[in-house]
Parts: sequence; C-alpha cells; structure tokens
Amino acid sequence: MENRIITSGLTRREFMGASLAGCAMLALSSAGLSTDASAQAKGPFELPPLPYAEDALAPVISARTIGFHYGFHHRGYVNNLNGLVKGTPYEKMNLEEIVKASATSPGQAAVFNNAAQVWNHTFYWNGMRAGGGGKPAGELGKRIEKAFGSYENFRKEFVNAALVQFGSGWAWLVADGNALKVIKTPNAENPITQGLKPLLTIDVWEHAYYLDYQNRRKDFVEASLDRLVNWSFVEKNLAR
Repeated sequence: MENRIITSGLTRREFMGASLAGCAMLALSSAGLSTDASAQAKGPFELPPLPYAEDALAPVISARTIGFHYGFHHRGYVNNLNGLVKGTPYEKMNLEEIVKASATSPGQAAVFNNAAQVWNHTFYWNGMRAGGGGKPAGELGKRIEKAFGSYENFRKEFVNAALVQFGSGWAWLVADGNALKVIKTPNAENPITQGLKPLLTIDVWEHAYYLDYQNRRKDFVEASLDRLVNWSFVEKNLAR
C-alpha cells in the first residue's frame, strides 16, 4: 500500500504522470490552443515536420514531451496564426516578416505572439539532434572561445540565462554583427526584432520540460546543451 494511490489502483509514479499530463492539457486549453493533435486550421501556414522522430531525443527529451510540445503547443500556435491573419495584410507575408511587422504594431500582440512562437519553435527543433551537444569544433568553436573566453564560460553563461529567465521564455546564442552574445527573452519575444541574428535557442517554457524534469529546469538545460545541440545548424545560421 505504501507506493499505491487508493484511487483507481495507480502507482504513485503513474498517478503523478497522469496528473502532469492533465495539467499540460489544461494549460493548452487555457492558452486557447487546440487539444486535437490532428487538427489543422486552413491558412497560409502549416506545421513544419519535425527533423527527427518523436522519440529521437530520448532520454533527454521524451517522446511524450515532444508529442505534447510539438503536436499540441506548436500546432496550436500555427492554427491560431492562420485564424488571426485571415483577411489581413499579414496573410501575404512570410513568417519572419509578420514577426517584425507585428512586434511594433499597436493592437497586434496576438499576431506577434503566435507568429513568434511558430518561428521560435521551428528554430528550436532544428537546433537539436540525437547525439549532439558538447563543445563545438572548427571555426565555430574558435568563435565561441574568442567571444566568451572558453566553451565552459559560454556554457555557464547560457545555462544561467535560461535559469534567471523568470517564468516563460527563451535563452539564445545570437550574433550582434561580428560579436557573439547570450541573451534571454520573455514569453514569445524573438531576437530578430532587436536586429540580432539567432544562432541557437532553448525553450524554457514549462511545457518544454515539465513532464520529464518537473521543476528541475537546470537539469533540462544542461542535458540539452551537453547531449542535443545541433552545432551544424548553428554554423549554418552564423554563415547566413
């Protein structure tokens, strides 16, 4: 009896998992996101395919987390955006143009938030791969060492940015001209609205890690840096 919940005969671990999943679904509904994973609102934007299978990033990020994060949250932002831009000048713009235009337009917060979150999530998925992470080699590694003094200093600064971001948001490695910097942004904010070039990001909204790590954001960030970063993607962004 010690490890069992009397309701439904679930083990404590099973009960906690079910509770967390329920919380995730409640959060989706509260945010106005679709809870139907197969739903796709018609419009100019489509949910881009993941660059790997849903279980490819396990055990750092589980297939369950990817299923909720990509299948519900990311899809929900795409669906919302299609509804918001219908019949407006945004309908003819690409995603980056919408992010930049709506960021400073009065009354366009909903458009910006959904467009930026579609952009941010697509960028986030592509910045990871199975068997990635660790210290980058080549010219990128040299650039990081020059900018931060060492890879270890960069790692420490990036982890800290992710941890001190209060509430929801993102930690980024960006290029500011020829300089590399680590910044953090709240909610849906994106560095391109500040004239910066995003190179790498990590999502620190709770839905990105809570099913796997609960409140251990630091463990999630460190594991992602050490085992998942797609440095080839970062190199391509730097070269653009």
